[in-house]
Amino acid sequence: MSKASETIVAAAHEAIQDESKIEKLFENLEGSSRRMRQMSASVIAVISREKPELLEGHIGALVDALNRPEAQTRWECLDALTELIALDSRACDKALAGAETALFDEESGPARLAAMRFLCRLGATTENRSEKVWPLVDEAIQCYHGDLEFQDMLIAVTWFSEGKLAPAVKEALAERMSFDATNGKGVLKKRAALIVENLK
Repeated sequence: MSKASETIVAAAHEAIQDESKIEKLFENLEGSSRRMRQMSASVIAVISREKPELLEGHIGALVDALNRPEAQTRWECLDALTELIALDSRACDKALAGAETALFDEESGPARLAAMRFLCRLGATTENRSEKVWPLVDEAIQCYHGDLEFQDMLIAVTWFSEGKLAPAVKEALAERMSFDATNGKGVLKKRAALIVENLK
């Protein structure tokens, strides 16, 4: 683990023990210092993986932070929101517009990947949501097929395929993945085949 990562994890563990430090992180997220916003978002993302319930009252602030100019703040907040879907999916619905913008961020692969994870996790929760996110997920599968993040995006699509999908979405996803499941190579073929299998 790098020195910077160690610092972030340590700050997250301190905040888990002291709620006033969590409040401070969210103040920083709204502040004018880009560096402080990024650092705070990174710490919040770690907390979301370890103790998501501590952030449940702050979903609105995380949604708001998807409007910050720097990509790292946005992707860290999307990662945190992805962890919070299980606790309050309705509040997380409000992040859809921010996630869509991040999904097509031409400058940032990590932002695109974080958006795909968020959309797939949210879309897997109900048939209605699956219909809402499917056009975005489908477009991303086509747009980023050869990209560096595509294999990780397919892991997110696998979660999606295991969720409560509307019948039309299941059918469209199976059709979209069938080419790679048949003609792909290596890991791509395996992941695509697993997704198609999940949809049967």
